Amino acid sequence: MKYAKKDAKAHARATMKGIWAAALMPFSDDLSIDADGFRSNIDHWIDDLKIDGFFIAGKQGEFFSMSLEERKRSFELAVDACAGRAQTIMSCSDQNMDVVIELARHAQKCGADYIVVHAPILHFFKEQDETLLNYYRTIADKVDIGIALWSHPDSGYLMSPELCNKLADIENVVAIKYSVPRPMYKELTRLAGDRILVSTASEEEWLDNILELNWQLYLCSSPPYLIQTKADRRMREYTDLAFAGRTEEARRIRDSLDPVREALKSTRPAEKPHSHQKFWQELLGQVGGRVRPPLLDLTEREKSATRSAFESCGLKI
Repeated sequence: MKYAKKDAKAHARATMKGIWAAALMPFSDDLSIDADGFRSNIDHWIDDLKIDGFFIAGKQGEFFSMSLEERKRSFELAVDACAGRAQTIMSCSDQNMDVVIELARHAQKCGADYIVVHAPILHFFKEQDETLLNYYRTIADKVDIGIALWSHPDSGYLMSPELCNKLADIENVVAIKYSVPRPMYKELTRLAGDRILVSTASEEEWLDNILELNWQLYLCSSPPYLIQTKADRRMREYTDLAFAGRTEEARRIRDSLDPVREALKSTRPAEKPHSHQKFWQELLGQVGGRVRPPLLDLTEREKSATRSAFESCGLKI
């Protein structure tokens, strides 16, 4: 960490900016972590795509299939691969509080910039907000590192803007990945935008959120490295144009990516996002690798349809 706990919010406001991507974790044929492939991807994402930060060992990274030691190792690999060239936010999400805290402390120790903790699945729905306040306060009390909240339908509920506004008062809560309908994250921006950085995973909404909500952070999903190449950095371009106030140019470039977005969405089987994205990575020349059980592999027919859409989407290779 490069900041004291009391300075976490200010440090995030000053440095947690731009385009952050949620990293897929490549697995080798024997389903072990492909450390060399992971490093190669991060080098490409930083040097060629100019991505600013990485969300490590989240749902995209298949944390649910990793052991505790593998999750810790993925943190270390990411810090080492980034080598100060990009920032990291480590997913410490788990149903067990002790695991969350152990991972958070490891992230802090190994040099991560921030952690993110998904809202847990709750087994009792009475006094839900008080339970969640207690949950995040307990974690925050145990570590100094800046914490990002994460609310997503996978929890079985969504944290309300009013609850998140209360959580924003926690000293080292610095951001939220708020995977909710736009009216909800607009309301949270109004309520707590002065205390935490609000963001969402939708790349399609990113430009409007810069222009209309004055957002500084895309936190985050896989589009930054799936819809861009070394020869075609349109997401980076429209982002920089928007930050510079060149609105119409930014909109034109953002809209030009619609065929790429459609190619990705139209060929992705609903139950196979990881294997589909990893196959798309391979088409881009990145290291995709295997998915771990129980995730499903693409069929040859699905690969053929994806390859065809990829080749005709207009992405420059």
